[in-house]
Amino acid sequence: MLSVLLITFPFFALVLCGYLAARTGVLPQPAIPGLNAFVLYFALPCMLYRFGASTPIAQLLDPAVAGVYLVCAAVMVAATVALTRNARIGWNDAAFGALVAAFPNTGFMGVPLLVALLGAQAAGPAILTILIDMVITSSVCIALSRMDGAGTHGLRVALRSALKGVATNPMPWSIALGAVASAAQFTLPGPVDRTVAMLADAASPVALFTIGAVLARSQMNQHERVLARDYVPVALAKLLAHPLLVWCAGTAAIALGVPLDPFAFTVLVLLAALPSASNVSLLAEKFGANNGRVARIILVSTALAFLSFSGAVALLQPAL
Repeated sequence: MLSVLLITFPFFALVLCGYLAARTGVLPQPAIPGLNAFVLYFALPCMLYRFGASTPIAQLLDPAVAGVYLVCAAVMVAATVALTRNARIGWNDAAFGALVAAFPNTGFMGVPLLVALLGAQAAGPAILTILIDMVITSSVCIALSRMDGAGTHGLRVALRSALKGVATNPMPWSIALGAVASAAQFTLPGPVDRTVAMLADAASPVALFTIGAVLARSQMNQHERVLARDYVPVALAKLLAHPLLVWCAGTAAIALGVPLDPFAFTVLVLLAALPSASNVSLLAEKFGANNGRVARIILVSTALAFLSFSGAVALLQPAL
């Protein structure tokens, strides 16, 4: 366990540094969007491209990995909506609570953390799950969020907005370009490759620092009272129920003869054990959901993940 904590500590310490920098005012709030833009449009796409280009195409398009992960995401979304929707929480808030319960922080945290823990071969399954969460899980939850009475027109507008968001997000495109480069065995010219490498190397520390700053900003800007019972169970479901569900589904799939690679299976479980994706807060705000609740789920899951994620790695070490 100590050896695992030695690897995971710097990642969560960088999140804490970003959080404290924003809370104390050392990092002004107007500077946070600039950091976010650097990570989203420059550093992270370069990192994903490099991992995609260096990963065999079969790993990037593994149907067994995609199937198990997608089924678990659907179960998490359905169960969270069914268990949380009540007189206080309508379809909109329940849907975004479900998204934050099923969508791990794979891009900003998961890829660099799992590569540090398991090696570069962990990038393939992680990149595939990013595509699933960004394209399918997010779109389904946005569609569910419109069931509060917006009607067909509202649903159509929401889906169009969701697809536009996917199309304008550089991460899926960088993954697709990396997959094409992998299939074609294409390599960038030397100077371009070194530039991309420098931006990719900056992705992990800046992304983790930015996560902390974004969480601090969300906490400081949300003043409405949110009941603990409306967000703590969802955060615990993300950290405990989601990885347990993926483990059960993967174990059942292997028993049924599905060709799920044991290493990829382990990566899927650890991805599910990650805290909630911080970008869900932006989506919740955009579609008028209770962003205070979503931000608290992300904050609690990120704070607790230092121990829960490290514990999951320690439990799965014999399988690595």
